[in-house]
Amino acid sequence: MKQSACEHCSNPITGALRLPRRFGRALIWLYRHTLSPLVGYNCRHLPTCSVYGDEAIERFGLWAGGWMTLARLLRCNPFGTSGIDNVPLTAPQGARWYLPWRYGRWRGVNAS
Repeated sequence: MKQSACEHCSNPITGALRLPRRFGRALIWLYRHTLSPLVGYNCRHLPTCSVYGDEAIERFGLWAGGWMTLARLLRCNPFGTSGIDNVPLTAPQGARWYLPWRYGRWRGVNAS
């Protein structure tokens, strides 16, 4: 049997597990192409909140990445943080699926 160079791409179980991730990223794509042009560029961070959310959901999945994105959106306000705020490379140490609030950085420092 011929082996695929990308075995996880051809596995139907893996594809089904990626559906929530694709759904979350599709919502961000929809926001970027409908609401964002109407509202304008108002993000206080780099990368923008939609790019941050897209990357967090791609890297950590809808559950963890969604919580990280929610924390970022709540920090992005006139009294919140600003500056460079990249998606972490690894999930926070204390984060568990049943303790979702531990995925997000709810407070931050201005990194301008």
